[in-house]
Amino acid sequence: MSATDLVTAAPVGRDTQVWRPGRPFRLESGAELAEVQVAYRSWGRLAPDRSNAVLVCHALTGSADADVWWAGLFGPGKALDPARDFIVCSNVLAGCYGSSGPIQPHPGDGEPWGSRFPLVTIRDMVRLQALLLEHLGVERLALVLGPSLGGMQVLEWAATYPERVAAIAPIGVSGRHSAWCIAIGEAQRRAIYLDPEWRDGRYPADRPPRHGLAVARMMAMVSYRSWENFEQRFGRKLQDWDGQYAAASYLNYQGEKLYRRFDANTYVRLTQAMDSHDLARGRGSYAEVLGGIGIPALVVSVDSDVLYPPHEQHELAQLLPQAHYEVLHTPAGHDGFLIETDTLSDMLLAFRPR
Repeated sequence: MSATDLVTAAPVGRDTQVWRPGRPFRLESGAELAEVQVAYRSWGRLAPDRSNAVLVCHALTGSADADVWWAGLFGPGKALDPARDFIVCSNVLAGCYGSSGPIQPHPGDGEPWGSRFPLVTIRDMVRLQALLLEHLGVERLALVLGPSLGGMQVLEWAATYPERVAAIAPIGVSGRHSAWCIAIGEAQRRAIYLDPEWRDGRYPADRPPRHGLAVARMMAMVSYRSWENFEQRFGRKLQDWDGQYAAASYLNYQGEKLYRRFDANTYVRLTQAMDSHDLARGRGSYAEVLGGIGIPALVVSVDSDVLYPPHEQHELAQLLPQAHYEVLHTPAGHDGFLIETDTLSDMLLAFRPR
């Protein structure tokens, strides 16, 4: 198995399409990608008046397969109904599920970009999405929604392209990344950097990356759940087969599961992009910027979220002039938006402008 085989192991759904603008894409940093591509999926058809487009934005390790990771929101009578909506979800810039990112070949030597892939921001991701939607004939979005990293994109859509968005639904996210989240992300990246197999962002050809990315995921999973969730699910139970605590076994399983489907360099670049998230950056004061977003917004908290605690969404709802605030009640923690999908779907249906 070659090094290229290893870094391109992230699966891309068979229904995923890839679009290339055919021109260079300049990043917010000033760096330029001479070639760029975006992987995406769509469901339903764009209405003749082009009024039914909905954009779904995925979280950190997600993909364009929104009907897989958010299946509970899709279908007849649900928040995302292909019989009513033209739904689009794209893999983010710097992702590893088909869009330009560290696992894609560098135009100079054909080897994977790896750690050479430039820094990107949430704004870069949104600008590439905007180009994709223009290509698809979408002039205005009836709704933009997404959780976590996806919620950052949702808010950036409202700040960057307010004339192109009718409503937004940011879920489990803040308007700017907190010191708490930056610290957690840095600790996860350091686990990757200290991986014995890490060599300038590349791994040897005879074995896949595992230790650093697995440990980063283990740290993340603790922040994605809650004290109550771990106590209810695991307590002090031991595994019968190896005597390991059930909670420890769960984290080890989650770490191994991620390194088999994701890329370490991608994880680094996406968490760095999340750290850049600040709606007010270069635009004015935080309160003024949010106060200037006059788009109807459904702001959703998960009451047990320790990563993006509810007071951050409550602040968003207070500052956004047309915000409606809802709370998902669950002990599941941050990942509650992936679990309580029936309740979330009902919230979105009640909110969506008619």
